[in-house]
This record gives sequence, structure tokens and C-alpha cells, in this order.
Amino acid sequence: MTTWWKSGSPWVWLNAGAVSISIIMVFGLLLLILVRGFGNFWPHQIVETTYENPVTGEQVEVIGERRRSETLTGQALREAGIPIPDDQVLVTRHLFKLGNRDLTGQDFAYFIDDFMGEWRYPRDITVLERREWGDFLGTPVRLIEDGQVVAEGEALWPEFQKRLARSNRLFDEIRQIEREEIGNINFRLERVRLDQRRAELRGTLTPELEQEFVSRRAALNEEYAVLQERLRNLSAENRRDAIVMRAPNGEEPTIRLEQIVKAWQPNNMSIPAKVAFYIDDFIGFIVGYPREANTEGGIFPAIFGTVVMVLVMSILVTPFGVLAAIYLREYAKQGALLKTIRISVYNLAGVPSIVFGVFGLGFFIYLTGGAIDRTFYPEALPAPTFGTPGLFWASLTLALLTLPVVIVSTEEGLARIPASLREGSLALGATKGETLWQVVVPLATPAMMTGLILAIARAAGEVAPLMLVGVVKLAPTLPIDGNFPFLHLERKIMHLGFHIYDVGFQSPNAEAAEQLVYATALILVLLIVVLNLTAITVRNHLREKYRAEGD
Repeated sequence: MTTWWKSGSPWVWLNAGAVSISIIMVFGLLLLILVRGFGNFWPHQIVETTYENPVTGEQVEVIGERRRSETLTGQALREAGIPIPDDQVLVTRHLFKLGNRDLTGQDFAYFIDDFMGEWRYPRDITVLERREWGDFLGTPVRLIEDGQVVAEGEALWPEFQKRLARSNRLFDEIRQIEREEIGNINFRLERVRLDQRRAELRGTLTPELEQEFVSRRAALNEEYAVLQERLRNLSAENRRDAIVMRAPNGEEPTIRLEQIVKAWQPNNMSIPAKVAFYIDDFIGFIVGYPREANTEGGIFPAIFGTVVMVLVMSILVTPFGVLAAIYLREYAKQGALLKTIRISVYNLAGVPSIVFGVFGLGFFIYLTGGAIDRTFYPEALPAPTFGTPGLFWASLTLALLTLPVVIVSTEEGLARIPASLREGSLALGATKGETLWQVVVPLATPAMMTGLILAIARAAGEVAPLMLVGVVKLAPTLPIDGNFPFLHLERKIMHLGFHIYDVGFQSPNAEAAEQLVYATALILVLLIVVLNLTAITVRNHLREKYRAEGD
């Protein structure tokens, strides 16, 4: 045993065990996210049953989707005032998603199994995903158009599906006009106002120029009036159809089709139909826009904002990190000062990320951004242009956060280049600069890409500093559109990491947000994997390229 301990084998096994446990925990977490995240899109069956309130004795009809079940002690429920028999040790209760929040005031409720009736699965129970107030669960009664009944009974569902598809096409056209065409006109109207204000500040506003501004504004207002009339017509056309639904409490509310995103009857769906619905719902989650305080709808703005921010960050951090590493390794004189700089770079990598956020808010936004506004955008003041959190400052803050990683990786790559290559290049008559940029740097490119991969992995998952320098709960527009300069660095963005935090911890409806948190976390993990795999592919290509050239 003594010989075994002295051989170091116990520490090898201990290390192997620790690594194994870590791998199991990581894969277990990923599996949990995968199951909970992907399970969010499957059309689960809807239960219809009765429930006798154990306190009041009132019996009510329940229609809902069972989310989960849990077992409690009978003593705990008795202490809560629920009349559970004294000899009953364990009690099962079920969490149901009821929907119909506008009627009952709650989306979810617990029901004790002992007081529930038989569970039934009627085929005609319908789920309506609404743009507001969450899902509605009930039975279709009749379809109406301008107050007149157009379909009932067996003819209702096919006609409803056809009219719902038409309503969604009209809604998409309305949103396209509001977001793009009217948004474009508003952008150009603002440019006219700023151009006129700029001319006033410079003292170059002549009567002819002022008349030109008036003409431009009038032309844009005419375009705006045409679009407004078109919107009114489309909205009126989209408001004509509605469906009457029967709720579990007996009410029969009328729901306009313009309020419905999609409808399905999960108890009446075959497995292929459920798979098709699952795929469509997942795609809608990826490309859709959020609704209901981010607890419903899609996450496309958050995905787009995350990708754009990481790309801008990569463009900013790569040249600065590479040039700093080249100077430190190839040009700087070795000594105490250089050692101090290197220690500072290493220490910078350990600074909490929120500190970078505070620095970015104070230095980049208030100081630098304020100076840019006073110098280049005085006509927009007091409304800030760059003196407010935005995409550029978020990317620059993350670039500063990940700069030490790129510097260290690039330095290590440069240090691994054999001195014989440098000496051979110099012996053939190349200058030091030519040797550096044509021999050393290309061979160190894979190491630079390694630093960039680590930077992307860290930047994509950061949340704390972004809350201060440009990421918001809900951004009104994307940072890219058809208006010059096309990429608007001053605009605020959404981010997947902040979206997870907001939905998970700031949502007023925690139960509804639970599965959405897992789904968004899954997308964030997949996005980071895709970004890293892309960078790894580029690195491997460069490595093989320069290895082949060296051979």
C-alpha cells in the first residue's frame, strides 16, 4: 500500500474520477436543458375532469395540460387547512396549465388527486395561442363573420383553420408595414428634422433650404398617409372574423381571429401531425418575436443581437489583441516594465465582468459617447446618439473583457515559432518586418484563432456587464435595416443571456416562463457551439494550410 501511494497512482485515479464526475455533470445538465427545452414545443394532451374543492366543497370543471406531479405529506396539507384524512401519509397533487387567464386570473393551478374525478381526453378540446393573455383552452362553438354565424358543428374546424391562415397573412402584412415601411418613413422624417436643426446651428439655413425641408417633409407625410389608410383597411378586414369558444366555467367568450397566433386540437392529432406541429412551433420560436413580457413568442431579436454583438466584438478585439501581443513578444524590450505589463494583463483577465460594465458605462458611454454627441451630433441633443447604451459600447466592453485572452493566446503562439525560421528569413535578406508579417504571424494564426474562440465563448455567455452598456429587455428595432449606414451601432439590442435572466427571474408568470427558460438556454448553448465550431474550422484550415506550405 505504501509503495502504491508513493507511486502517485492514487492521485491519477483521483484526477480521473474528478474529470469523469465533471463530464457527467456537464452532460447531465445539457441533457436536462435538452429534454426540458425541446419538450416545450410538443403538443401535450389536454385533460378534462372535475374537481371538488376540499375546503368549500364546490365542484368545478377543469380543462388543462398536466405539467408535473409531486408527492407531499398529508400532514403538510392538513396544516395548510386542507381536510386530508388523518391516516393518509402521502398525497399526490398535479400542476395544470389552465390558460384562460383573462377569465380566471391564473394560468396554472395545483389540484389534489384525491379530489379529482375521472380524467377524460375529448377530441374537440382546442388550444388557442393568443397574442395577448396567453393560451385559451375550450371547445369551439361557432364561427362568425361581422356578427353572422358562418360555420358550426363539423364544418367549423376546417373553415376556422382556413380563415385563421388568412388572418395571420393579414397580420404579417400589417406588421411588415408598421415595422419596415412606416419605420423607414419615420427614420427619414427624423433625418429631415436633424438636417434642418444642423443647418440652424451652423447658420446656413436659407429660405430656399428651409423650403426644401418643407417639401421633403410633405412628401414623406403623404407617403405616411397612404400607408395609414392601407393599415386601416387591412385592420378592418382582419377584424371581421371571430370564433366563439366555450370555457370550462360555461362562459362563451368571442375571440377575434386577429388575436390568435395558431390553434390546435392535441387530443385529435396523430403522431405525424404532432411531429409536424413540433417542427413548425420550434421554427416559430426561432424566427418569431417575443410577446407577453418575453414569456411567449419567439427569440429572434435576442439571437440576432447576440450574433451581431459577438461579430462586432470579434472585429474589435482581434486587431488590438494581436498587435498588443506582437509588440510585447517581438518588439518590446525585456525588463521589469514588460513583466509588470504582462502581470497586469493576467490580472485583467480575473477582474469581475460587472466591473467592466461599470467602466464601460462611465468611460465609453458617458465620457466618450457624450463627447462624440457634442462634436458630431449636436443637432440631436439633448437626445443622445452615442451617449447612451448601445450595440457598439456593448461590443467594445466585451472586447476589453476578452482582450487578455487574445493577447495571451497570441503570445504563446508566437513563442512556439522556432527561432530558426526567423534566423533563416533574416539570413535570406528579409527585413524584420517582412519576417514578422510573412513568416511568423501566418504560422501563429491558429493560436490567434484559439484566443478568438475562447473570447467568443466567454463573450456570448456574459450578462452582467451588458445590462449596463446596451442590452435591454425588449428592443423596438433590430440594429440592421435598409437605411444608411445599415448597421446602426448606436441602437440597443436584445441578448439571449439577458433574455434568460429576465424571463427566469423577472417574469410575473414564473410557471409559464419555466420551459421557455430551458428552451432559450438550449438555443444559447447551440449558438455558442456553432460560433466556436466555425472558428475552429477556420483555425484548422489555417493550420493545415501553413503546415502544407512549410512542408
